[in-house]
Formats: sequence, structure tokens, C-alpha cells
Amino acid sequence: MTKQTEKIQIIPLGGLGEIGKNMTVFRYGDDMIVIDAGLMFPEDDMLGIDLVIPDYSYLVENKDKVRAIFITHGHEDHIGALPFVLKELEVPVYGTPLALGILQGRLKEKGVSTADLHPIKPGDQHQIGSFTIGFIRVNHSIADAVAIYLKTPVGTILHTGDFKIDHTPVDGQVTGFHRFAELGDEGVLVMLSDSTNAERPGFTKSERCVGESFDEKFRAAQNRIIIASFSSNVHRLQQAIDAAFKYGRKVAVVGRSMLNVVGIAMELGYLKVADGVLIDISEINNYPPNRIVILTTGSQGEPMSALTRMAMADHRKVEILPGDTVMISATPIPGNEKLVARTVDYLFKQGADVIYDSSSGIHVSGHGSQEELKLMLNLVRPKYFIPVHGEYRMLKLHAKIAQDLGIPKENTFIAENGSVLEFTADSGAMVGKVNAGALLVDGLGVGDIGNIVMRDRRQLSQDGILIAVIAMDKENGCVVSGPEIVSRGFVYVRESEQLMEEARAKIQEALDRCEASGSSDWGTIKNSVRDILGKFLYEKTRRRPMIMPIILEV
Repeated sequence: MTKQTEKIQIIPLGGLGEIGKNMTVFRYGDDMIVIDAGLMFPEDDMLGIDLVIPDYSYLVENKDKVRAIFITHGHEDHIGALPFVLKELEVPVYGTPLALGILQGRLKEKGVSTADLHPIKPGDQHQIGSFTIGFIRVNHSIADAVAIYLKTPVGTILHTGDFKIDHTPVDGQVTGFHRFAELGDEGVLVMLSDSTNAERPGFTKSERCVGESFDEKFRAAQNRIIIASFSSNVHRLQQAIDAAFKYGRKVAVVGRSMLNVVGIAMELGYLKVADGVLIDISEINNYPPNRIVILTTGSQGEPMSALTRMAMADHRKVEILPGDTVMISATPIPGNEKLVARTVDYLFKQGADVIYDSSSGIHVSGHGSQEELKLMLNLVRPKYFIPVHGEYRMLKLHAKIAQDLGIPKENTFIAENGSVLEFTADSGAMVGKVNAGALLVDGLGVGDIGNIVMRDRRQLSQDGILIAVIAMDKENGCVVSGPEIVSRGFVYVRESEQLMEEARAKIQEALDRCEASGSSDWGTIKNSVRDILGKFLYEKTRRRPMIMPIILEV
């Protein structure tokens, strides 16, 4: 087979048209590798759902072809689905030490083996099947992030992962510009690039700016300082700890994920803390308020997070005191704005001075803005371009940026989850679809909650349920007792006695109709009760509760 007729397929299973659950498959012949396997948090209408992960049934169907999974960095939207995926796929996982350290904790929580995790570092190359896989350092809002390139018989493919261009990173580890330029000179067939900030003009500020803002806020604060941030943002935590040390403050850590990441980052050397700076949260009352800093989870207003419980005066060990300075060092993920606003309100009610506005300088994005996206495109100069990691408008704007830089419109692909993109050395096209979508995680159930169950949950949450219980003689089909009516979330029965009496009459009417027609089939009787009662209740209340007739045989 000549290079012109060899084909490689790129199949995104998540991360397109959405923020989160990033997952992409690369297939050449019988060899498949996967980059990232993340989760996203449920939308408001996903009642009772804990997590949302990509539908990875395509991988399970082809498990004999999957050679390895590579992760670009340790954020949940890139590693959060792995505890579920690795229960069904026994494949090696490659990632940087911090990403694997965080992943290892997640796998242990779910009882999944951690034996096949392989650390890599920027500059490494691995030969797996038909792929030579290499890693390039990038800056992001977590340490140890990498871009991944795949050298294949068809050509080189580059996946940037999440990135920003930070010329003054906190750890001094600058993006590997020279390696991106080298790949560009050698020729890149396809580039997939982070689109999260494609709407933002200009450049994203350096993470070091946050340290300068922390210094200013620490100098002005008279009492305790409480900082809420993503636990994975080790550079942000390092700058907070450095400022605490400078101003003679002790640091206490609260929140399960924050404790886990701080422990892992210190063990691996990514977080450097002077002796005596860290104290246990139970010791904070042993020091005056102006000598305490608390690092906490809850920057997204999550109901069970440490910061939210503090705001609601419901935390066992930390009580918000008047004069506390609370910094929310994060931007709300789309959909979390109301939760964050509510938490801020309660913190103000407790007497705290809350700093949460993006203009305060205590947060910068981890994703590149338009000028950085242009720089990456100009360094790499790919033949074909696929914007990834973003909602549709972000993908569209990123594609427009690429076209403005000279990549032909026909060589840019705005794909969807499940799209099969096929490339040869001189052609690219969308050639089909595979199963893709979302698996809903509810407790121990993965994917067992479908559209019908979600529809029922929504109906129950909106209009409640009405249960009609009827006892009938098994032999002759006569009503022995009832109908008894139970209402939950529809009306309060004791205050709606007349409505309940009329509803019983309607149920009896349905039973009489069935008897007159000679129908004794329980299913027919239930449908008749449901229809007549549903119409009656809608006429009376303009509500549509779920109606559940129950027939007891006696």
C-alpha cells in the first residue's frame, strides 16, 4: 500500500460541542490509541446524576485493537472517565507523573488496578503499534501538561491538549516552542487544537500575575484569608503558600480533593512548602486570625464542597468570621454561575469580605486566547485542522482563525462527537459516524439511566406523582376496596379533599366503563384509569402529574 492510499482515522468520542468529557480515538489499520478520557458535570436538568462520561462502547467493541491510552494532563475533564473505562479495557495508560498521581487516587477509590500506569516526560517518544508517540511541554492551569504528537505511516498528527502561552510560568517550565516549530518544518498532516478561549481576543495573562495579586491582597488583609481554587491548580496553590510564608501566616488545607492533590504534589516535588508552614485544619484556632490562610475546595459553589458548607455555617471545623477575606480564585464553569453567586451571597451574610470578580486579578485562564491560537497555528502550519475542546461557537471561531491564517476552508473540519474523519497524505474527509454520546453515572450505575428514566424524573420534579390503589377480586374482577389515592409532590391531600373525592369518582367511572365493555385485562384497566384521571386533573389544575394505577389481586 502506498502512502497516498494509506488512511488514518480520527474519531472524537467527547469534547466537541461541549466543555468536558474530552476523548479522541486515533486508528490506523488494527491499531487504536486514545488520547484523554474525561468527564463533565451534569446539567441542571440531569436530576440525580453524579457525572457524565463519554459513551465508550466503540472502544469496548474494538477492545482487541486498543493499544494504549495517553493523557495530556490531570484535570477531571481529561482523566475522570478512566476509572470506568479501565474496568472494561485492560490497556496501559501513559501520562506525566502528576497526572498519573491524581489518576492513581481516582482508580483506588473505584477499586481499579493501578498496575499499568506508565510515567512519561516531555521529549520522550514511545513506539506503540503503528504509532510513534511523542510529548511536548505546554503551559496550562495544572503542572505537567503536554501536547501529544503521533507519527504514523500516513503523516504526523498533533494534539495540543489544553494550553496557553505563558512566557513567565511559575515553575519556569516554558512551552516547547522549538519542538512545535520543528514538527511544523517536518510537516504536520493534521492538528487538533484547544478552542476553549477562541472567543477571547488578545493574550491570556500569565499565571504569575495571580501571585502579584495575592501579594497585594495578603498585605491588605487584617484577619484570616480563605482561598477557594481548583485543587489541581498546583501553581496557584504554590503562589498562595509562598505569599503566606512571606507574611508569616500558617496554611491549613480543607476539602478532600484539595488534601489529596496537595499530598500528591508535595510527594512528587511539584509543590514546595517550607517546614512549619502547613498545619492541620483543627489547629487554626491556636493562632491569631491574621496568621491563618485556609486553602479550600468549592470555587464552583458545589453544594457539598467545603467553602459552600462554610458559607452555610454547616462546616464542622471552619466557621466564617466577620472580617475574613475570602478569595474565589476561579471562573465559574458554564452552568455553575448561580451556585457561585449563592455561595458569595451567603459569605457576605456571614460578614466576610469576598473577592470574586474576574477583574480582581486573583484568577487567570489556563487556555490560550486568539493570539496564542494564531501563534500555535503559525508554528505548526498543519495541512488539515480540527478545532476541539469547546462548544460549537468556539469551534467555529477557531476554524475561522485558521482560515484567516491561510488554511483552506475545505481543510478545516468542525466535527461532532462520533464523527469519523479519515485522512490520507493528500486528502481528508468525514466518512461516517460511530456510537457516541453521554453515559450518565448515578451512584454505582453507569449508563443504566436513559432518556425514559430522565423524562420520568423531570416529570416527577415538575408535577409530582399520583398513585391510585385498587383492590380487585381475582375471580370476577369486582372492586373489593378502594380506590385509595396517594399524592406526592402534586397536592397536599388533606387540603384537597374535594379534588381527591372527584378523582376517586373518575377512577370509578373508568372501572365502570371497563366492566361495561367486558374488559377484565389489568393493563386495559390501568390505561383507562390513567387516561380519564389525567384529563380530569389537567382540567382542574393545569398540571400533569405522573399517574400510577396499582391493582392488587385479592
